[in-house]
Amino acid sequence: MDYLDHLEAEAIYILREVAGQFENPALLFSGGKDSITLVHLAKKAFRPGKFPFPLVHIDTGHNFPETIEFRDWLVEQIGEKLIIGHVQDSIDAGKVVEQKGKNASRNALQTVTLLDTIAEHGFDACIGGARRDEEKARAKERIFSVRDDFGQWDPKRQRPELWNIFNGKIQKGENVRVFPISNWTELDVWNYIKREKIALPSIYFSHLRDVVFRNGQWMAADPVLQIDDEDIVENKSVRFRTVGDMTCTAAVDSIAVELDDIIAEIKASTVSERGARLDDKVSEAAMEERKKQGYF
Repeated sequence: MDYLDHLEAEAIYILREVAGQFENPALLFSGGKDSITLVHLAKKAFRPGKFPFPLVHIDTGHNFPETIEFRDWLVEQIGEKLIIGHVQDSIDAGKVVEQKGKNASRNALQTVTLLDTIAEHGFDACIGGARRDEEKARAKERIFSVRDDFGQWDPKRQRPELWNIFNGKIQKGENVRVFPISNWTELDVWNYIKREKIALPSIYFSHLRDVVFRNGQWMAADPVLQIDDEDIVENKSVRFRTVGDMTCTAAVDSIAVELDDIIAEIKASTVSERGARLDDKVSEAAMEERKKQGYF
């Protein structure tokens, strides 16, 4: 077996364990390559039947238009249920306060919307595309990662996972975050996408885009960034290695228009995938603190 076959088999096994152990799971879908890969794996795990879970997207309202268009296209193609939680609803309800200023972002506000969506629909397990190689806090996660009845994660209280035995038993109010591709790397994902011919949003490939240089990164020149007279808008050939809120997701200089080009870029890169995520640079423990509060 090819190493990708082993990774695929493990992920399919985990997805089926979720279906077998939980009453009301969901697949968190961002429109990024990792969650798109999860959808592809779910098709292999459960077709010709329907998925035993809906897709759930937490929409900040500041997502890339290409991502939203791809999300809607994919859901129509696979014929599965999509649930959308809107950060704007949390703002309107006074549950969160939108940041002000030039570097304001809605990214951190997603946590409240996510937890409210989980509670509203009674999800007891949420499947996501996080990988251990992305960030050191994510490297601490188990594949079945329990959250308490407040949706919070305690890295010091995790269950052992020996010989791929996953314990999904939870108390009332708790839920589990599940990471079927936890053991994959960014390069594994791209090699799998190439092998399986998986469609992706166009922003993953090099394209000309108006950008501004802010906080040491190239950011999409969109009104949500509160562009002012100090910002110099340039039209550059860029692509995005990761997809998130436009206010915290930076582009990288690139001429990679084919999958082989992207794979070659990743092999040569000395910067991690999430090096283009400004929200991870707030502090050394930025991701871990958000995860403790309920962030995915």
